Amino acid sequence: MTVCEDRGVSGVLNVVLGPVIRPSTYRRWVFLILGGAVLVPFMLVAGMVIPSLLPTMAQNHTSVVVALSLVVVLGVMVLISFIPSVRVIEGTAARELLGDQVPEQATRVSLSWPSRWRSAGWFVLHLLVGGVMSIVTLALPPAVVVTFAAPFTGDFEILGLRIPTPRGLAGAWVPLVGLAGLLVLVYLVIAAALLLTRVAPFLLGPTAAERLADLARRTEQLAERNRLARELHDSVGHALSVVTIQASAAGRVLDTDPAFARTALGAIEESARAALEDLDHVLGLLREDRAATRTRPQWTLADLPNLLAQTRIAGVAVESTVEGALDALPPAVSREAYRIVQEGLTNVLRHAGKVPVALRLAAGEDRLELDLSNPLGGGRPPRVGGGHGLSGMRERVTVLRGQMTAGPDQGRWLVRVRIPLRTVRG
Repeated sequence: MTVCEDRGVSGVLNVVLGPVIRPSTYRRWVFLILGGAVLVPFMLVAGMVIPSLLPTMAQNHTSVVVALSLVVVLGVMVLISFIPSVRVIEGTAARELLGDQVPEQATRVSLSWPSRWRSAGWFVLHLLVGGVMSIVTLALPPAVVVTFAAPFTGDFEILGLRIPTPRGLAGAWVPLVGLAGLLVLVYLVIAAALLLTRVAPFLLGPTAAERLADLARRTEQLAERNRLARELHDSVGHALSVVTIQASAAGRVLDTDPAFARTALGAIEESARAALEDLDHVLGLLREDRAATRTRPQWTLADLPNLLAQTRIAGVAVESTVEGALDALPPAVSREAYRIVQEGLTNVLRHAGKVPVALRLAAGEDRLELDLSNPLGGGRPPRVGGGHGLSGMRERVTVLRGQMTAGPDQGRWLVRVRIPLRTVRG
């Protein structure tokens, strides 16, 4: 036999006998037998209890007894399948034994009636298919054992039928057919499991309404995570920029101006503490920590003087002009405007250095105007493209249905924000 022929024979044997040695085959077999085991109590009700409850006249009509028993058994199956824990147990067993093709939704309780009816269909299908496969599994192996005696006894009995067979080598085909029957049984198990696997997404998967609800929930979570990322970028990024500059300044004047150094170190401590509060809040939300949600820091324009003071200690001269009543702004606008100013000052420190900054806030009846500018130059090229800071600011403005522009304007870098107030609610 050549090498190619040897490989061909090995390939055929692997295809034919591969399912016999594959662990997944026996996991699926266990799932089917579980269905048959659960079916046994229902069969006892159908075979013993129901006929005894029927009138004598009805008991003489086998077709009536069978039909009524079938209806009652199916009805009881459906009622039991409505129990939420039954769906969870069925779904968990299906995912563990049939594989990941069974949707994850199968292991979750669903109280909607469409899901309940589909779960009932799965429960009934599992029990019926599992019952048939369990009967075949119990009946076939003993029959195969009997086939080995056929060449010696000269006959073979199955299902009450005695089949004469040749004695000796002429009857050796009988046990071979029995062994082939076991192989067919393995393929029947695979086919039955494949049937259940194919219908599992429809019977155990989410309904259209559940898919939409899950999509909406995921979208909301994604939006929340993006918002938290902006919060973290703005607050911690600003704190680190201020702390870096303040630490550098304090180190240079530590011997010559201890008072300024102490002031800078105090500002560093305050900036770091505020950043840690924001960081703890964000990490708590990412861990779905309810306590962190209740203690969420709410920085608003009321905290603006402290923010400007920290920036001035870092060596940036900030000239601020406030027009109108900032405390009358909607909370959402006040929170987002604070973060916009914070990120704008951070960008100045990062990309322009210690240059004077002009800040103007004007709260009118219908909109909030925010202008933040600084001179270009300072030995650093202007940032025209905009990084995460500017994109985060634009996202905040867009959420509030406002407008924002950023870029060079008459020798200065100008960030102009306009936020309407009439459509915003806190």
